Amino acid sequence: MKIWVLDASVVVKWFLRDAENEEDISIALEILKALRNDKIMVLQPIHWLTEVAAVISRLRPDDAENVISLLYAMELPVCNNPVVFNVACRLAKTYHHHLFDTLYHAVALSQDNATLVTADLTYLNKVQNEGKIIPLSDFKLV
Repeated sequence: MKIWVLDASVVVKWFLRDAENEEDISIALEILKALRNDKIMVLQPIHWLTEVAAVISRLRPDDAENVISLLYAMELPVCNNPVVFNVACRLAKTYHHHLFDTLYHAVALSQDNATLVTADLTYLNKVQNEGKIIPLSDFKLV
């Protein structure tokens, strides 16, 4: 089964359903539904919940505690090994990008059947030649 890595730009959309300036919310919600119904597998970097918590705390401070409790209860599997950190460091250095973003991509690059899904087009445009990354707008359940 294909493994998906969902960066914070995707996960945050699950909680921004009413935001007028957010694109591809319906696709992000499709991913959430598929995840809840065990139709897709995900694998996250160790920091994913911390990064989502930081964004939600800034964008929706009144909802942050409930959102984080819900996400924590999902018990998404995480990948935490030195290879991932080494790959993330290489990506950060090569593309002059923040390590938190490169960690998601490093998880995808370290797994045989994994792909990163992102709504962060700035990062995507920098690193697309590395492979194993797609924009949220291109996500399709297979």
